[in-house]
Amino acid sequence: MRIRTATDDDWPAIWPLWHAIVAAGETYVWSDDTTCDEARQLWMLPPPAEVVVLEDDEGVVRGSAVLKPNQPGRGDHVANAGFMVDPDSQGQGFGRRLAETVLERARAAGYQAMQFNAVVATNIGAVRLWESLGFTIVGTLPGAFRHPRLGLVDLHVMHRAL
Repeated sequence: MRIRTATDDDWPAIWPLWHAIVAAGETYVWSDDTTCDEARQLWMLPPPAEVVVLEDDEGVVRGSAVLKPNQPGRGDHVANAGFMVDPDSQGQGFGRRLAETVLERARAAGYQAMQFNAVVATNIGAVRLWESLGFTIVGTLPGAFRHPRLGLVDLHVMHRAL
């Protein structure tokens, strides 16, 4: 597998997995009716953000991530990131590889920490992955996420120093 900086030409490969994940409604706060153009504006951010894609050995995009400052100005030393892995490709190590690479890139870019603002508590796989990579839950927002099957569930704020 290979991880590289995304280009505008990668959006047609990112959009189907982005849409499938968001439309499922279980892991991201974005609306399941987000259009392709709206999603592109949310994901394909300009610098200082960096968008990457993960390709399998055949060059098929299996995942993407966006790395950006969590806050502007006096908070821009803390990174934030979002991750998407093709639902049909989950459980094959793509997410971990993408996460490890983004953490390396964040350190290299000079970020001092990384914070996730909205990790859905019922997304056990993500919570376990982040904890295995040194993140801790620093806060929980009760009932802050409307899960399509489970109703109101908690959102975690997770953090780690780099």
